[in-house]
Amino acid sequence: MIESGSLTAGNTHEAACATALRVLHERGIQFLVGGTFAFTQYTGVVRTTKDLDLFVTASDLARTLEALGDSGFATSVPFPHWLAKAKSAELAMDLIFSSGNGVARVDADWFRHAADVVLYGIPVKLSPIEELIWSKSFVMERERFDGADVTHLLRARGHVIDWPRLIARYGDYQLVLAAHLLLFRFAYSDADRLIPAWVFEQVLAAPAPPAAEAPTCFGTLFSREQYLSDVAQLGYADARIVRRHMEPDALQIWTAAIEDEH
Repeated sequence: MIESGSLTAGNTHEAACATALRVLHERGIQFLVGGTFAFTQYTGVVRTTKDLDLFVTASDLARTLEALGDSGFATSVPFPHWLAKAKSAELAMDLIFSSGNGVARVDADWFRHAADVVLYGIPVKLSPIEELIWSKSFVMERERFDGADVTHLLRARGHVIDWPRLIARYGDYQLVLAAHLLLFRFAYSDADRLIPAWVFEQVLAAPAPPAAEAPTCFGTLFSREQYLSDVAQLGYADARIVRRHMEPDALQIWTAAIEDEH
């Protein structure tokens, strides 16, 4: 078990993190720590952050919000298909139970393969590196691209990643992983030493997703905004709807928020 994150006297942010983690732990709610903390644990790349990303299953979301609400956090569910929030004066938390595109839903395997760590004196579980890569690899917005995070995770842990499990996570979308492997090979001259050769051979030969009845834009799985013109003006079907990753009402809420966040 990894020990990390000791409390510093007078640090109200750390104290708020500890409070949130302790409340969920004492309530017996299963959760995973992700975000910057997990990224740093896996890569050694240190970043400062005032946020805390926790992953829960959709079935545990209501209990999680209730527990945090009872502890003084203001809670909300701005995006019912993937994200809730809990805030106090000292801490902002994202409570994640899927992904913005609806692909990377939190399920039992996230917990089955999680690493045990201690954060602020509390035993917690760390989001598995395979799920961290899987979920980050689809984030390709104009204002945020997680490709560098993926390459750093691959460089640091490529030799111990459960590659069959990671590849299986992508299903029909292995070309997304292939794209990141190509970027990884470009970024690091010793890439072929860091990742097994069979991974490159298998993933780079992956086929495109099965053909749909109508021309379909899978770019909407990368960005909620940048491929809307292909759907609205060029007549492409939206893969998020075609592949049933999102319901139309959830998509409407997710799209309407673009303007609010600009």
